[in-house]
Amino acid sequence: MKILVIQQKMIGDVLVSSIICNNLRLAYPDAQIDYLVYESTTPVLEGNPNIDTIIRFEEKHRKSKKELLNLALEIRANKYDLLIDAYSKLESWLIVLLSGATRKISYKKKGRTFLYTDNVPFEEFPKTNLGLAIERRLSLIEPLDLAVKIDPLPKLFVTQAENEHAISLFEQHKLKKDRKTVMISLLGSEKLKTYPLNYITSVIDTIADNADVNILFNYFPKQIDDAKTVFDSCKPSTKEKIYFDLLGGDLRAFIGVLNQCDLIVGNDGGAINMAKALGKPSFIIFSPWIEKKIWATLEDGIHHMSVHLNDYKPELLSQKTEKQLKQDALTLYKEFKPSLFKDKLKSFLLKNLSNDN
Repeated sequence: MKILVIQQKMIGDVLVSSIICNNLRLAYPDAQIDYLVYESTTPVLEGNPNIDTIIRFEEKHRKSKKELLNLALEIRANKYDLLIDAYSKLESWLIVLLSGATRKISYKKKGRTFLYTDNVPFEEFPKTNLGLAIERRLSLIEPLDLAVKIDPLPKLFVTQAENEHAISLFEQHKLKKDRKTVMISLLGSEKLKTYPLNYITSVIDTIADNADVNILFNYFPKQIDDAKTVFDSCKPSTKEKIYFDLLGGDLRAFIGVLNQCDLIVGNDGGAINMAKALGKPSFIIFSPWIEKKIWATLEDGIHHMSVHLNDYKPELLSQKTEKQLKQDALTLYKEFKPSLFKDKLKSFLLKNLSNDN
């Protein structure tokens, strides 16, 4: 049996959709399971034994119709029996149409049902604490009636060498071994997903005031100016706990570093999803225009908590469309003051930084 899973999106989506591959492997241990993703997201799939081949959707496939057609024909030549499209957008439709797969599964959306043999309802509300991001992916394998116990948790696979490298970085930067380590998801993937810098500074100060911990910042080199702005604004007592220059050299190195941390706090995004896949507790600060019901995955009020402006000032968001919320995101962010969820953050730290954890 040959299976292709498609998820052309960013790291968080690719990681969550990998649960499709993981469960297919449980059900069909001898199948060939391939995964089509954006080239930039492949590091989060390295070492996953449930994926045979990672097919890279490159920039040339986005820019050139000819290259996209060539990719679609290459996929057709693989003669897949089953195709699961967790993306179902324009970029995947040609691939699906030409795939020749016997069975094709995706979400039921107007105008594209003819492309698939199985059209699964695109649920609007979560039924469990898994969150819609996970529940929707799992719904794509429901038509298969897999005779296995479904594992809903995304996973990252870290090598011993990567762990050892991270440990050596901790030693080089002289992190205090008697302290637990907190990763700060400092900046979102864009400004509209980034908690205001003066507010995230306050969050970091709260962490330092309430826990004797090592603090690491997650940021890309191109974001260093914003990262320095936050660091410079922190209280002197907080700065003493921050190891500003401890970064992984690439995404796999960062995953190794993250695996040595005890929890993560900050902006929703790839780092949060990677931390969850490593089994790390998370405290997420959502942008006002992002739907919490989708990405507040595994929320249990203990190991995974999240906050959204809608939790505190719903009247500011009611009656607004997603487009309006996105347009007003920076203004709405100003209303989302750290004082609103300070007690919740302190509760999260208390529950997850005790010696019993």
